[in-house]
Formats: sequence, C-alpha cells, structure tokens
Amino acid sequence: MAKVLIAEDDRISQKLAVKIVEELGHTAFVSPHGKHAYEALTACNDFDLLMTDIMMPEMDGQQLIQTLRGDQQFMDLPIIIMSAVVGMNEISNLLKLGATLFLAKPLDRQELQTYITRCLLKKGFAA
Repeated sequence: MAKVLIAEDDRISQKLAVKIVEELGHTAFVSPHGKHAYEALTACNDFDLLMTDIMMPEMDGQQLIQTLRGDQQFMDLPIIIMSAVVGMNEISNLLKLGATLFLAKPLDRQELQTYITRCLLKKGFAA
C-alpha cells in the first residue's frame, strides 16, 4: 500500500482524487496548498507519490515542484500534475521542471488510475 499526498485546494477535485487513490488500495493524504504539502513531505519523507494542482494559494504547484526537485531527497518522487492549465507551453515547462506526468482537469477517473499505477510501478508497487 502506497502513501499518496494530494496537494489540491479544490474540494471536488480533492474528493475525487482521494476516492480514486483509495479504490486502488492506497492511502491518501490531502494538503490544501503547496506550502502545506512541502511541510508534510519534509516532516516525514515516506510518501510514494505526489499529486498536485498548479493554481493554489501560499505556494503553487510550480513552486512546489521546483523546491522539491532542488532537494536531493525528493529527486525520485513521482509527481502527477492535475491542472486546468492546458497550454502546450505550460505543460512542457512543468515537465521540464520535473513533473512526472500531466493530467488535465476535469479529472478522468480511468486516466488518473492509469497514471497512479504507472508511477507506483516504478516505485516497486504491484499493479
């Protein structure tokens, strides 16, 4: 069972992401914004996957990715971006910053399940 941190300020997206993570048999933790997510990650570095929105208060998803990828202990943490930002330039920039995968909102249940499974397989979790 993997520990998945979901950094998302939108309650509907939070609930859907948590439900999908739990349906896959994993444990979901929710952070309301990037700063909280960063603090949770640094407090106990035992999360297996980060799912984050981009547009959030306090610290947005882009700042969160940059901060995490600048820290050696988080270089291999898979990061799935969930965002309504769908311009090719923005997506390309997020992937260059170190995001693992990008998923456009509104979230597609099957696609999110596939992305989570793919990221966790790389971390050694069975499908």
